[in-house]
Amino acid sequence: MTHLRRRRLVPGRTPAPRTTRQRGQAALEYVGVVTLLLVVALAAAQLGFAVYAAQQAGTAARAGARVASDGVGQRQRGSSVARESMSEWVAKKASFRTSGGAGSVTVTVRVKVPKLLPLFNFRPIEKSATMPTD
Repeated sequence: MTHLRRRRLVPGRTPAPRTTRQRGQAALEYVGVVTLLLVVALAAAQLGFAVYAAQQAGTAARAGARVASDGVGQRQRGSSVARESMSEWVAKKASFRTSGGAGSVTVTVRVKVPKLLPLFNFRPIEKSATMPTD
């Protein structure tokens, strides 16, 4: 069993109170740690936005290609269906392109990732889906 050493008080002496400098240092350390945690939380949210935008772009490209490949006259609807299949706030920053070749239709969706922190600069995310025409 270990013994904890206690500070022995000399009779007639009171321990020195904490100085204002020590309390100020603790406050500065607290502010620094809170700031660091806030930046880490915002960076995690920014990464989450990027992943969500990529998922939305892929879903929109598949939905648009599925409709565009459905038959005659549906190719023009591919971009509008792709836009409707996305969340509104992501679709506002997206561009859509429908192209086709012999026997297939491709819908490409390009999404700009929303920014939370200026130090993270993601390139626009682009997803494509190709479906055979009926």
